[in-house]
Amino acid sequence: MIDSTPPAVLVRPAQSADDDLIASHFLRMWIDLGTSAEALEPDGHGRVLAFMAQAREQLAFAAFVAEAEGAIVASASCQIHRPSYPNVFTPEFRRDGYIWGVFVEPAWRTRGLARRLTEATLFHLRGLGCGRAILNASPKGRSLYDRMGFQQSNEMRLELR
Repeated sequence: MIDSTPPAVLVRPAQSADDDLIASHFLRMWIDLGTSAEALEPDGHGRVLAFMAQAREQLAFAAFVAEAEGAIVASASCQIHRPSYPNVFTPEFRRDGYIWGVFVEPAWRTRGLARRLTEATLFHLRGLGCGRAILNASPKGRSLYDRMGFQQSNEMRLELR
C-alpha cells in the first residue's frame, strides 16, 4: 500500500539564518515571472539582504517560511508599507502593511502554502496595527488573493519604452 498522505508542513517565523534562502526565493520569484536574469543586478542577492536588514530596523519587517521534509520550501515577507510619495497621514489614520516575496518551490505549489504564508503575514501586520495590507499579485497568484478578500486597486501603468 502506498501512503498518499502529504508530508507535514510547518509554517514558522523566519530566523536570520533563513535570510539567504529568502533572498534567493525573492530573486527566483522574478525569474518565474519572466524576468531575464540579465535584467537583475549582479549583486541582487546582497541588495535583498541589505533591504531586509534595513526594513527590520525601520519597518517592522518579518518573514515566514514553510518547512517540509527537512527543507524550507516556501517563504513570504512583510513590513510596514513605505509609500513612494510623501506620507502625510498619521499612523492612527492610515498604517498599511506590505506583503512581498511570496514564493513556493515548484514541487510544492498548489498545496495551500502561499495561503498559509500570506495568513501568517496578515497576522503579523494586524499585530502592528495595520488597517490594510497591500501586495502586488502575479498573474498566477491573483485568484488566491481574490479568494482571500484582497481587492484590486486603481493602480494604472504606462510602458515608457
